[in-house]
Amino acid sequence: MKRILTTAAALLALTGGLALTAPAQAADCPSGNFCTWQEANFGGQRANWSGDDGWWESWIADTDSSWANHGISGPGIKDHVRVYESAHQGGSMTICLTPGQEVGYNGAANDRGDSHTWAMSC
Repeated sequence: MKRILTTAAALLALTGGLALTAPAQAADCPSGNFCTWQEANFGGQRANWSGDDGWWESWIADTDSSWANHGISGPGIKDHVRVYESAHQGGSMTICLTPGQEVGYNGAANDRGDSHTWAMSC
């Protein structure tokens, strides 16, 4: 019995208690799209696009709190997403997402997006 407890303790030490940690949830964003949500951690209403948008709809403009880039990557493909604080990609860039990146919250970008464009880099 002592050997079993010692083995179990050693296994727990090696895994660092990972068995107690819940797996991270991936954002629910369709493949090939950039998505943004009104609430942090991919909550609330979602907007998604497969291309550029120079003027977000009023319900999502300036209410974006989390973002996901599920765009398609490959040679010569614009696969980064730049979000801007004004319509038609004006003003400052609030956040830029690399391919596959998901951001549950970013205080500097929160509630500031009004448009976005797909780009080759950030």
